[in-house]
Amino acid sequence: MVAIWVALAFVALQRLLELRLARNNLQWARSQGAQEYGREHYPLFFLLHLGWMLGWLVEGLVRSQPSPIWWLWLAVFLLAQGLRYWAILSLGRYWNTRILIVPGAKKVTTGPYRYFPHPNYLAVALELLSLPLIFNAWLTASVATILNAILLLSIRIPAEERALRQYGQGIKE
Repeated sequence: MVAIWVALAFVALQRLLELRLARNNLQWARSQGAQEYGREHYPLFFLLHLGWMLGWLVEGLVRSQPSPIWWLWLAVFLLAQGLRYWAILSLGRYWNTRILIVPGAKKVTTGPYRYFPHPNYLAVALELLSLPLIFNAWLTASVATILNAILLLSIRIPAEERALRQYGQGIKE
């Protein structure tokens, strides 16, 4: 199954490049006086994504057969990539894997943020579900999707909302 190794290399490279972009954006944001929130939960997402990658690799190799509807899951994965990069481009320097509040920043309401509040999280949720399913790794897809939903809904999004509330009305709509 060469495809599974190609997918792993693609996702690993993608994640490394995004972490580099996030680090550059973090440095810029800090130079603008940004304050970070929710630092304590950040490692949980790192572990989730690492476990997800290892999970679908191992499960996919064990099953050694793609899903009968792999093409559908690939289409979902590719659409998720488009949404994710639309969100990243729309946020520009404000995009990050961390929760950062930059003083005087305007709330982004362009791109996919015009339609819903967390397009990047939707894209990642679709990605966590669809990529393992290409390789018939339904257990990894299920566990990663559930854990991601728990982390987002009970920790990450509430932390972002608290950060915005603490920042107060300084955000220009």
